[in-house]
Amino acid sequence: MAASTETTQQAAPDKGAGQGLMDPASLMLIKNLELRAKVVVEGFWNGIHRSPYHGFSVEFTEYRQYTPGDDIRHVDWRLYARSDRYFIRKYEDETNLRCHLLHDGSSSMNYGSIGHTKAEYAATLCATLAWFLFQQGDAVGLLSFADGLEDYLPARNRPGHLKRLMLALEKVPDGRVSDICSALDKTMQIVRKRGMVLIVSDFLTSLDELEKQLGMLQAFRHEVEVVQVLDPAEISFDLDETAVYVDLETGEEKFLDPQAARGEYQRNFGEHQERLKAICEKLGIGFRSIRTDQPFEMALFDFLKSRMRGQKIGGAGSRRTRS
Repeated sequence: MAASTETTQQAAPDKGAGQGLMDPASLMLIKNLELRAKVVVEGFWNGIHRSPYHGFSVEFTEYRQYTPGDDIRHVDWRLYARSDRYFIRKYEDETNLRCHLLHDGSSSMNYGSIGHTKAEYAATLCATLAWFLFQQGDAVGLLSFADGLEDYLPARNRPGHLKRLMLALEKVPDGRVSDICSALDKTMQIVRKRGMVLIVSDFLTSLDELEKQLGMLQAFRHEVEVVQVLDPAEISFDLDETAVYVDLETGEEKFLDPQAARGEYQRNFGEHQERLKAICEKLGIGFRSIRTDQPFEMALFDFLKSRMRGQKIGGAGSRRTRS
């Protein structure tokens, strides 16, 4: 349960994580969401001096002679200058990724103890992934949900589409409860072509139906990735003030002594986390839990590693080709 209190609690970010990367608090000073995402991605690429990725393709292994109908973008012009013959690079794998971002816009995402909320962090993370994929030439879509599906943009890579996606992500959660299972059910009805469904949420909800819905989503041959976004205070429960705390989704008020409740909270939270992780492991779903004080580049790097692993085993949304 995410709660708010009149006193803002400050949690120190993990200084050991992401040395040399941009602090999320500094990044949030950039008000334009698309520009914020662009800064993250460009900073990420600047940190990788040599990249084998283009639309998540791996490096070419050899050449073959050009034949009519081949894509001239793959012609090696330097080799042509030396040999006066046209050669095409042969690739091991190519992926035309179709990714839908399933974004939690419920009111529990409005909680934040370190200057920005989970909603702001999750929107920036989704925007970063969308900007990254779009620049790679992949198709990106968005499904925002609270107690129902709020916004739907089909996966596309067209002029103007990224701008519409960013505008949808900028909407502030409006105080409704989270119904992620209903959102997953709607996703299965809407998204027919198989690809990746990446779910970004705090997952502070009942897990009773979640395993069934995630399993059904995989039955549609989608590659499913779960990204949990949490505020540091929700993990540590490092609150000191005895006060009336308010459930951001239900509005329920509860007088609470944090020191007295900390032990039980941490046990319940730990059990919730272990169960969520176990559900994902059982279904073979990628799972990562991210704190809102962690650099976005780390999440982007984890995503890229996951995509490359998925390609090597022929994951959904990929096609294996030999030119």
